Amino acid sequence: MNNKITFLVIIAVTLFSCEPKKQEVGLPNVLFILVDDYGYTDCSVMGSKYYETPNIDRIAQEGMLFTDGYAACQVCSPSRASILSGKFPARHGITDWIGAKTGEEWSNTGRATKLLPPEYVHHLQHSYTTLPEAMKEAGYKTFFAGKWHLGEKGSWPEDHGFDINKGGWDVGSPIGGYFSPWTNPNLPSGPDGENLTMRLAKETVNFIENHKDTAFFAYLSFYAVHGPIQTTQKKWAKYRDKAEAMGIAETGFEMGHFLPIRQHQDNPIYAGLVESTDDAVGYVLDALDQLGLAENTIICFTGDNGGVAAGDAFATSNKPLRGGKGYQFEGGIREPFFIKVPDVGNGQKCNTPVTGTDFYPTILELCGADLKPEEHTDGVSLVPLLKGQSLAERPLIWHYPHYGNQGGEPSSIIRLGDWKLIHYYEDGREELYNLKNDLGEQNDLAIENPDKVRDMSRQLFEMLQEMGARYPTQDPTWTAEREKAHRQKVIDNKWPALEKERLWMLSEDFNPGNDWWGSKITID
Repeated sequence: MNNKITFLVIIAVTLFSCEPKKQEVGLPNVLFILVDDYGYTDCSVMGSKYYETPNIDRIAQEGMLFTDGYAACQVCSPSRASILSGKFPARHGITDWIGAKTGEEWSNTGRATKLLPPEYVHHLQHSYTTLPEAMKEAGYKTFFAGKWHLGEKGSWPEDHGFDINKGGWDVGSPIGGYFSPWTNPNLPSGPDGENLTMRLAKETVNFIENHKDTAFFAYLSFYAVHGPIQTTQKKWAKYRDKAEAMGIAETGFEMGHFLPIRQHQDNPIYAGLVESTDDAVGYVLDALDQLGLAENTIICFTGDNGGVAAGDAFATSNKPLRGGKGYQFEGGIREPFFIKVPDVGNGQKCNTPVTGTDFYPTILELCGADLKPEEHTDGVSLVPLLKGQSLAERPLIWHYPHYGNQGGEPSSIIRLGDWKLIHYYEDGREELYNLKNDLGEQNDLAIENPDKVRDMSRQLFEMLQEMGARYPTQDPTWTAEREKAHRQKVIDNKWPALEKERLWMLSEDFNPGNDWWGSKITID
């Protein structure tokens, strides 16, 4: 055992190229930061001119920015399970957010859709050796803070390899909102008005301080920026004024297949929530610096699905990408994806397509631990890319045979090189895009490239069959007239209401009531 530990230390020190200056030489620490519903352009370094995120930007600027980084699904629970298991959703079976309706129960929600979504697995399977369990085997103390949403009690973070759990439980949204008091059996409320996002950062820093002399794996999984979107009056005013200075468009939405889709980043409440998240990230980064741990800490940063442009809070725009959370387009699956390894890949950009399943083997290799290919089946180590080398081209796939709440369509996707094929289950049609030339997915090239469509479709369904994928079925109660009437109701009622709400949030006399969600009680 002692020989193995010595071997791991030698690998870790060699990879980092130089000794940490303040922490005793040993295994590198790992900080994994996951932001919920965080869009591709929801931070400055990814192109936003509206949101201000200097601390998140710092991770990208001091590490490697993956321009073609993806979540494993367009909604949360499947992506989260994929990060921890190294398996695509079609393989681990969690293909929708846990709690979503399926079959006839979906039909009874009144959505008037053509298909019935299939059943899915409702918890992270205990038979897997998860990433935190693998890290424990490698000698790490493991910690989780924030959103879990991977099963009920008995399938919480502490049941899947985390030694400490602060706030992870069944649900995926902050019950009670972002200001104390909130409802969470694993995170008691602090003083009235305490900011939940900063509280999670403080819990993480407390863990780091208490384990600064041991190797740690800290997984900070913010509930932000999931709805309900809330902020302080001060932050709202800052971003309301900024939106006005940038020029407020007369209209803010365009109609999608099922719902209106936000076209501009100009929501001052959401912008304040984004900045609060960045503040919390900065709090943790500053603590690493102050404790002398930054030179020996790997930092991973990403999101679990695209920004919410439709459905939920209709909060952001992912342009130049198309769509958002829940959608089969790039706006639904492409994410900020940064890995900071001291003295490796600093300030570089990589355009190789990578995805959430890759974190598992990458972190293990960075820490000098043995890889577990029988576990992280659908991930590859990104260490060669961090070293400036290349990876062999491989297919990435997504399987979301559901409708969800945002207006996306049941579909499966395959990306291979610059090409992306989308298969739609409602009618079997397939779209083909060249993402290098058409990032916004405006030009369907399927008709011009029948051979490529055939080959990519075949490869997609061979992979899905091997993984045991489930598929939607026809709803016998569906009628075209009923669906058309439902869509018209959205156009006549929902769309105008959203436009009115947008302008209200941007008005000088906006006041959400309830003393700004209770945020005025204390100062963050």
